[in-house]
Amino acid sequence: MDERQSPVDSTQDLLVVGSVNEDHFTFVTAFPRPGETVAAVAARRGLGGKGANQAVAAARAGARVRFLAKVGSDGAGSDAIDALQRAGVIADAVEQDVHGATGTASIAVDATGENWVIVDPGANARITVESIDREFDRRGSASVVLAQAEIPGDAIERAAARAHEAGARFVLNLAPVIAIAEETLRACDPLVVNEHEAASIVAARGGIATTPAELASALGEIARSVVITLGSAGAVAAARGRVWDVPGFRVDSVVDTTGAGDAFVGSLCARLAAGDDLEAAMVWASAAASLSVERPGAAESYAAAREVEQRLLAAGVSA
Repeated sequence: MDERQSPVDSTQDLLVVGSVNEDHFTFVTAFPRPGETVAAVAARRGLGGKGANQAVAAARAGARVRFLAKVGSDGAGSDAIDALQRAGVIADAVEQDVHGATGTASIAVDATGENWVIVDPGANARITVESIDREFDRRGSASVVLAQAEIPGDAIERAAARAHEAGARFVLNLAPVIAIAEETLRACDPLVVNEHEAASIVAARGGIATTPAELASALGEIARSVVITLGSAGAVAAARGRVWDVPGFRVDSVVDTTGAGDAFVGSLCARLAAGDDLEAAMVWASAAASLSVERPGAAESYAAAREVEQRLLAAGVSA
């Protein structure tokens, strides 16, 4: 075996390579118009960042999760590591960087549960190729490796390459959409994006697709498989020339949609690591995401596996 190759660590189901933020939530009756000031009805802080959220969601779904990330050498960074560990995530590869502050996300949530988000990446932008190599050399890969696009593109590309060398499955949530090497996109199994992100990728390549199924089919020509999330409508996927959809689950009351997509992605990867095929994993992930919007917050809103199983059972779906 080449000395750069790393075996799969059988004690871990999922390695997440991604971002950590301190989320600053502000709850309002309605979003302000340009130039307008509105009063908040509540405010709080919590763990966030796509990487952290997805790692927590996967751990809540029952996966053994290792997380590679960077935070600042500040109170927010220490709090994030503590929160990850309390959630059951193995966080010994979350480095505290003395040269950058912990990333932050300013999130406003209105009375309908919709949100807008502004992110300052902070230490997330300091994850390097060397960070990836150091962790793979130290601990090897997991059976599934998951990354998101809130970290530098070259780090994502190296994570994909090291996962491939180890024979692991690589999943990329390309959110936000950034420039990524074709080789990395071809390795995605699946590439996970929402409908807007999917349309952006297809349009940038000169493609013409309007419906979710058409977008999935187009992206299925690029990646090994693709999943497009559709919010309350569920998700659509494509793999090996086949396109299918998974419906959303009925929600009692939408409280906060923040992090619902991350609940889906983390749960999806947990189920893939457990041996589910992509369609079955999508059904589980859709149920998990539906539960998350009924509670405030991001990572703290994610349901335990038994709650997801109960929702599946109530909908007449076998877990």
